[in-house]
Amino acid sequence: RLAKCGACGPGYATPLDAMKGKCPREEIVYLPCIYRNTGIEKPDYLATVDVDPKSPHYCQVIHRLPMPNLKDELHHSGWNACSSCFGDATKKRNRLILPSLISSRIYVVDVGTDLRAPRIHKVVEPVELFWKGNVANPHTSHCLGSGDILISCLGDPSGNGKGGFILLDGETFEVKGNWENGEKVPPLGYDFWYQPRHNVLMSTEWGTPKVLADGFNPADVARGHYGRRINVWDWSTHAYIQAVDLGQGSIPLEIRFLHNPDAAEGFVGCALSGAVHRFYKTEKGDWAAEKVIEVPSKKVQGWVLPDMPGLITDILISLDDRFLYFSNWLHGDIRQYDISNTRQPKLVGQVFLGGSITKGGPVTVVEDKELQCQPEPFVIKGKRVPGGPQMIQLSLDGKRLYVSSSLYSGWDKQFYPDLVKEGSVMLQIDVDTERGGLKVNKNFLVDFGKEPDGPVLAHEIRYPGGDCTSDIWM
Repeated sequence: RLAKCGACGPGYATPLDAMKGKCPREEIVYLPCIYRNTGIEKPDYLATVDVDPKSPHYCQVIHRLPMPNLKDELHHSGWNACSSCFGDATKKRNRLILPSLISSRIYVVDVGTDLRAPRIHKVVEPVELFWKGNVANPHTSHCLGSGDILISCLGDPSGNGKGGFILLDGETFEVKGNWENGEKVPPLGYDFWYQPRHNVLMSTEWGTPKVLADGFNPADVARGHYGRRINVWDWSTHAYIQAVDLGQGSIPLEIRFLHNPDAAEGFVGCALSGAVHRFYKTEKGDWAAEKVIEVPSKKVQGWVLPDMPGLITDILISLDDRFLYFSNWLHGDIRQYDISNTRQPKLVGQVFLGGSITKGGPVTVVEDKELQCQPEPFVIKGKRVPGGPQMIQLSLDGKRLYVSSSLYSGWDKQFYPDLVKEGSVMLQIDVDTERGGLKVNKNFLVDFGKEPDGPVLAHEIRYPGGDCTSDIWM
């Protein structure tokens, strides 16, 4: 049903249409590539990677679109239109929105003219965000059914925390101003997801931009510089109405509603506490959360702290709402949980792809509640992979999980200095969608250490036709 209905907009009518439709498998993906903090004075760029096994350029970067500025720190991307606009035949998914986490620029990239060779369509300068919205450090971008684009921000123009939003016009990409109404704004911002059928938008919290910009100091958690809440907004009035506290030092990052637009629940991954919380609408109509998964910290020697958290950094849900996936960037594993019962997720797949506790490295694990021994270093095609699994993206049919290894240049440099020297990688994992189970595809490696201008940090993965983490159904 991909545009067979004559007058459809972008995307698919339902999540199951996207999953089980006759959509062709992904052939190319886009990743922002970052040079900030690598010592290489080059602009970040958008890489187009060929992921079609039948192509002669399989696993190769086939195009690079450099940005016009240095040190932007491209991070996450979104679309000008997605399945939320499915009913509107005038809309096309032809612009990729690329906010810069550090410079606060927003690049609008034309992917409609040539999917394989994107070009810059417009640059929204930081001063626009500063003047029109008093916000900075844009993070997550989602298109709205109205045609506008909503972007969450981490801070204000001075580098303090501020969980505000900015609206872009979906045609001109002009900054329209803030989305939120009223004086009340959360102290910190990060990711968000909205669900109009329940009149709600939920946002999360990372940290104070000027504090996290160059690395992580554990003492800043106790000082209140890192997040602990899911923030609840009224979708129709844009008012901030509730905070769901997940506890000191939890740092809730990626938030995902179930894809079924009727569902009044979802999951959030907490980086520092190693917990996944299920959030849900209560009988009285407000929102609450319960911890449903916990990754225990490991007692270690030879690391900055005596306890090493898993550091859950990315999380996603398959389009049929059956499996939940997340990455532990420090421990080095990716996990798959069966969430048929959302209150009792069951671990059904796990694979180690590097991380900080591999055998023969500087870290000795002295107490581990999960593993019998330290995992082997991860080697693929003769390359020992530095860093750990970080951003993940699932194919629409749920059978292929793509993984990249860079978190954010300032933290990469601190936790995985070899990653910054050697560049990140992209890997692919085969998924058993019947029983559950993960297996690394040994033929798939994109090595961003071999880029023409030197090793680069590739981050989030996007498909041209939309994916599990950018499409929202109304």
